[in-house]
Amino acid sequence: MTLELNVGEFSVTLSDVSTTKPQLIGIYDADATLWGEVSYWIGARLGRRHCSLCDVTHGVFTKKSSWDSCASSLPHPFVTYHRNDMPDHVRPIVAGRFPVIVFDDGSRPVVLMNDEEISRANGSPEELVELIRARLA
Repeated sequence: MTLELNVGEFSVTLSDVSTTKPQLIGIYDADATLWGEVSYWIGARLGRRHCSLCDVTHGVFTKKSSWDSCASSLPHPFVTYHRNDMPDHVRPIVAGRFPVIVFDDGSRPVVLMNDEEISRANGSPEELVELIRARLA
């Protein structure tokens, strides 16, 4: 994207200016398809699949109500995706490691937390928010 500003005889051109607001992107270790959701749910119940980010945001059947209120207290919006529907610009950074939380400031996304770090929240939305705040500080 290019932004051109002309004021009288002065002209300024800025290239690659990001208009994206900073955000946190959580990517689950599951696929956003009917088969992906069902196979993850069954695998999790049988102890064969695990996603630490899923543990924080979801209960057995639905999203945890406490997750929305905790996420809304963060300094940046927190959006979630699955392995197969994550934004293309974060794929190279994630490099197949799931789950993960990425901080995207609009110019260069970076991994903020990996699976091991997310696991420290022990499934608690409140605890994950505290861990994210500490990482952003």
